[in-house]
Amino acid sequence: MSYVAEVFENLKAKHPNEPEFLEAAERILSSLDPIVEKNEDVYRKNALLERFVEPERIITFRVPWTDDKGVNHVNLGYRVQFNSAIGPYKGGLRFHPSVTQSILKFLGMEQILKNSLTGLPIGGGKGGSDFDPHGKSDAEVMRFCQSFMTELFKYIGKDTDVPAGDIGVGGREVGYLYGQYKRLTGLYEGVLTGKGLSFGGSLARPEATGYGLVYITDEMVKAAGKTLEGTTIAVSGSGNVAQYAIQKATELGAKVVTCSDSNGYVYDPNGINFDVLCQIKQVERARISEYAKRVPGSEYHEGERPWGVKCDIALPCATQNEINGEDAKKLLANGCWAVAEGANMPSDSDAIDAYLAAKILYMPAKASNAGGVAVSALEMSQNSERLSWTFEEVDGKLKDIMTNIYKNVAAAAKKYGYEGNFVVGANIAGFEKVADAMLAQGLV
Repeated sequence: MSYVAEVFENLKAKHPNEPEFLEAAERILSSLDPIVEKNEDVYRKNALLERFVEPERIITFRVPWTDDKGVNHVNLGYRVQFNSAIGPYKGGLRFHPSVTQSILKFLGMEQILKNSLTGLPIGGGKGGSDFDPHGKSDAEVMRFCQSFMTELFKYIGKDTDVPAGDIGVGGREVGYLYGQYKRLTGLYEGVLTGKGLSFGGSLARPEATGYGLVYITDEMVKAAGKTLEGTTIAVSGSGNVAQYAIQKATELGAKVVTCSDSNGYVYDPNGINFDVLCQIKQVERARISEYAKRVPGSEYHEGERPWGVKCDIALPCATQNEINGEDAKKLLANGCWAVAEGANMPSDSDAIDAYLAAKILYMPAKASNAGGVAVSALEMSQNSERLSWTFEEVDGKLKDIMTNIYKNVAAAAKKYGYEGNFVVGANIAGFEKVADAMLAQGLV
């Protein structure tokens, strides 16, 4: 049995009830075979893979809070501090009923490699709660966030662990969390990113993941001798990532014809109108079906995802496992020749196998959606220097980071004999830096 297989079998035996984590671990470990084979003696001697797959620590706590009717509730809170070999733990907080330790461990493991790929000194972590902010009043959300931070503050800090937002944790929640952290510690420091511009946030942070997704897609397409200009793109989702991917892709001459929410998707053959989309989603917080009522010629498809629409490029920006094997076959049958992921792990294993078998251009999430955490790290830098950079400065740094990620991913794939396989390339490029740091720091 190979070292990789041995480590994964042991992991399954230890964590049999964590399917999401095991799925992510299997995907990552299997793609590391080429680098592990070349360094097996050193890695085994230092138990490197065994340490890599287990978090440094997991903090679990209860979060009691009171709703507007005076009824008391208790949710679970988590922080998975996965790997600090190259910097303080960095990763979002997710507030959603689906949150479990397994999901946060899978996200945290992905975050290690994603953060490494940015080239910035940040380790990997993730956290959150099974609390659902949807439908709650501002006062209820504030009380929950204050209770959550009353426990979490003991374990985070600007040089220790710097959380950010994720699903269910936007600017409102980050503001409440930061206010409570400051209240408890008396410190005004860059301990959370995604903050408001009035108290240490960075320009271009809302746009970062969507813009970064398009920047790396553009690099991937250009390297293949093609161009974004004139292409037809299918996008899923309608949140920040989708919105700003649509905006930037349109600026570069592509036509984005779809976007979606959990209820269904809209198809606009003339190209999604960014201003209308933002009015519906950012201002009114309404359903995407409203788009079809306001834009002549567009169609709304209830209960469906946009993967049956003819396109050149697909940018899934909604949620994990939103593209399965059958969806991938539809995309390929309709002429799709490139996929880049804006959401975390939006393609399941069958879909990824289909992309790789068809040899289309495919950039996995840990590389293609790294723009968000990259600008979060730039926010940390601005906070440390007590500076605020212009939008153009941040956007320029973001573009350079995404360009370098593409180059490093492509180079790693080629170096280990998998040219064009960016799944292997992204995992190896991210892992190599972390592994070197872990080896240098000893058995810790």
